[in-house]
Amino acid sequence: MGLNHLADLTKEEYKQMLGYKSNLLSARPPVDAESWEYAKVEAKKDVDWVAAGAVTPVKNQGQCGSCWAFSTTGSVEGANFVATGKLVSVSEQELVSCSHNGNQGCSGGPQDTAFQWIMTNKGLDTETDYKYTAGAGVAAKCSAKKEKQHVVAIDAFKDVPPNAEKELEKAATMQPVSVAIEADHQSFQLYKGGVFSAKDCGTALDHGVLVVGYGFDSKSKGHKHFWKIKNSWGPAWGEEGYIRISKGGGAAAGQCGVAMQPSYPTKTATKDDVEAIAEM
Repeated sequence: MGLNHLADLTKEEYKQMLGYKSNLLSARPPVDAESWEYAKVEAKKDVDWVAAGAVTPVKNQGQCGSCWAFSTTGSVEGANFVATGKLVSVSEQELVSCSHNGNQGCSGGPQDTAFQWIMTNKGLDTETDYKYTAGAGVAAKCSAKKEKQHVVAIDAFKDVPPNAEKELEKAATMQPVSVAIEADHQSFQLYKGGVFSAKDCGTALDHGVLVVGYGFDSKSKGHKHFWKIKNSWGPAWGEEGYIRISKGGGAAAGQCGVAMQPSYPTKTATKDDVEAIAEM
């Protein structure tokens, strides 16, 4: 732990940034661990999608409960990279301002409803064109013009079998994965580095983040296996905007509930995708 730009926030101010709301999720059929898309995938020993070039620089959601939007764009950017080989930063502001099919802007939402909105809208605009302002002022209103800029699209989205870190490993081997965790503890707020393993970090999911890999830290004084997670609190937080949380060796839900509700978008590259990216 260490002092950072969040250290002066009151408990109430800090909780405003924790905008994941599972109660807004629509009911979906349970996922069969024996037959889901990546059931037969052989998980790699370690994975780092940041090093592979599939992850955009760490962003900052500010004092807005839009973590769900940043988790969503992160996995969409990753899926697009896997499909096309191109890394395109897409707009969180479009989701915050326009995706109201179960999401509530700065008041929170879940990633799955954001994926569904992207499919209905037939894509997302770029970060450059539809800049993030934390939903303030004029930007709080959806731009109909920018909403029609479909630079990056997805085909569908799927859930990972819940409460199974081995299954999350398989998904993370294939692409970055959106997850929800419990983050309402001071130890998380003031995380500075190392493998995070806290007994008081439970399963009351309240924050959307992105699993971008996993590995093993032989130099860690405590838990050595970790999930590498991209947060949306800027590069001044944690390990340049990332946190490594303990992986395996505990309850089925994983540290902070990381394995409870993972999901990811799917995408097959088309001619339209290539042309849209080329015109950027």
